[in-house]
Amino acid sequence: MKILFVHQNFPGQYRWLAETLARDARWEVAALGDAATLKQRGAVLPGVKTGAYAAPRPASPQTHHYVKPFEGAVRRGQAVVRACLELQKRGFTPDVIYAHPGWGEALFLKDVFPRARLTLYCEFFYHARGYDVGFDPEFPATLDDIYRVRAKNAAISLSLSAADGGISPTRWQREAHPPEYRDRIALVHEGVDTDTVRPDTKAKLALPEHGLELAASDEVITYVARNLEPYRGFHSFMRALPQILRRRPRARVLVIGADGVSYGTPLPKGQTYKEKYLKEIGNALDLERVHFLGQVSYDTLRQAYQVSSAHVYLTYPFVLSWSLLEAMAAGCCVIGSRTAPVEEVIADGENGLLTDFFDPAAIAARVEEALEQGPKLGRLREQARQTVVERFDLKRVCLPRHLELLDKQ
Repeated sequence: MKILFVHQNFPGQYRWLAETLARDARWEVAALGDAATLKQRGAVLPGVKTGAYAAPRPASPQTHHYVKPFEGAVRRGQAVVRACLELQKRGFTPDVIYAHPGWGEALFLKDVFPRARLTLYCEFFYHARGYDVGFDPEFPATLDDIYRVRAKNAAISLSLSAADGGISPTRWQREAHPPEYRDRIALVHEGVDTDTVRPDTKAKLALPEHGLELAASDEVITYVARNLEPYRGFHSFMRALPQILRRRPRARVLVIGADGVSYGTPLPKGQTYKEKYLKEIGNALDLERVHFLGQVSYDTLRQAYQVSSAHVYLTYPFVLSWSLLEAMAAGCCVIGSRTAPVEEVIADGENGLLTDFFDPAAIAARVEEALEQGPKLGRLREQARQTVVERFDLKRVCLPRHLELLDKQ
């Protein structure tokens, strides 16, 4: 059997599945990704024949701005078609295709390979109301935003109409999709390696550039996001810090994440949300105890979880971050936002603590509660890890489920 993975940031969510199938003699595994991204990341998986499609030209400047994402998706879909035709010439015709529909890569795959089973990674379906758009009153949605977001689903909708099935990592993300598709979307997370990400009371985190070596016995507050931005509650977290630091004189704060924007509206060129909120808070923040680490290695990230006394995870009603599940797998006491994606995983007082996304005082109070309670929250930390082990474990839950679905095709 032959399987093809298509993802502009390959391996993306397909890493573990692609690696596993590549070790199975029954499968011949190939992958396609954006040439520029593959070159930058050097993503090579053993046994996976990874090819590239040429990065497409952007949409025309004259195109209506609602339609630009769709034009870009069509161009990307065409680039993928050209790469697929080359695969055909070399004798590779897949039986199964896995693809992410968000950028247009899946638009024409069934036309090139009509007999292949196309399974989409159904990460999110955009909504003009009731989800991320308009959630935050600090960044209100205009009518223009609402219409633009609705149009943003064009490529996803067309891809769904051609697909044989899909996979969503969480129930909430699956339910975001139109009702007519939900029955064909399986609920399977890509998985968390709980053998690697686990509690370690003896862990130490060395940060020589900050003159620090931290241990689990220290009072450490952690915050992790791909980028420091409002979608992940960075503004609410920053506004909570002065109160936290004032009331916890021994606490240190580790902020992990880049200064770009993954989701939402960027600030004017050259400005970052980190700078914006540092300026807003000003002298109220003790920067001697707040350490911005930027992007870090995976080992550093894992050790940060292991020494964390309180881990803050805030999000709009949007895609659930891997970082939340990894923090829970490491036995963190998570202070999470009372928003739908988080509530699917965390029950307040059982395996984490929930708080109002918009209330810095409430966030600070829950962080202080976690720090004050300390060892008394051992059962809560154990339950956090157990939740991930039972529902999201890579080797024992998620990979077997993926392989089971493949066997049924």
